[in-house]
Amino acid sequence: MLKICLGNKLYLAPIDKKLKGRVLDLGTGTGIWAIEFADEHPDADILGTDLSPTQPSWVPPNLRFEIDDCEAPWTWPQPFSFIHTRYMAAAIADWPKLVSQVFAGTEPGGWAEFQDFDLRYYSEDGSFKDELSVSKWASTLLQASRDFGRDPSPGIRLEQMMKESGFDGVVAQKFRLPIGPWPKDKHLKTVGSWNLVQIEEGLEAFTLRLFTQMLKWDTKEVQVLLADVRKNLRDPKIHVQYDL
Repeated sequence: MLKICLGNKLYLAPIDKKLKGRVLDLGTGTGIWAIEFADEHPDADILGTDLSPTQPSWVPPNLRFEIDDCEAPWTWPQPFSFIHTRYMAAAIADWPKLVSQVFAGTEPGGWAEFQDFDLRYYSEDGSFKDELSVSKWASTLLQASRDFGRDPSPGIRLEQMMKESGFDGVVAQKFRLPIGPWPKDKHLKTVGSWNLVQIEEGLEAFTLRLFTQMLKWDTKEVQVLLADVRKNLRDPKIHVQYDL
């Protein structure tokens, strides 16, 4: 979905297709970004790291995965030509520290790219109202994440954090991420369709933990709320979105 949002691009940094340097993909997850990058840059040496071993074993020869905590002290002996991270909202305890480590781990003349969210839901036409279940769910989820010490909207601060860490030539871009196929614009309609799918697939998993363990909601109570949230998200009259 993010690749579609970026115009079918894996990244926006001006990286040479013939890159021969070292590349680090922080929070690689399933490894899909790292695998595609490795295929596109066969001369580069790519390392993908994550806390969970969810990556496949059959990967391009120039790619390897390691289990690692990106917030722990970095021990790689050499810097990287390109460091990439995305979708770390609500996962990082100390963003300024992480950005500083990325800066220290980037070689002179190298590049770093953060693709992350401002998860505050909104509409431009007033259709996203406070009384909606999706509004209650979103505001409660974001506040619970903040109370847990994990910023759910790091995207709005990344430009300033990168500058404060020492990066030069920082460029920030904002992209709308509609939820559902309601936009008239063909590109945004496609993005919204995929966004709705990925949100619904993960809705229960990332809600239950915070709501039941932190907020002490009953599981059945959460399920009732989520049923209404799904209805709101599928309603073509509710034009909810957030930003990347």
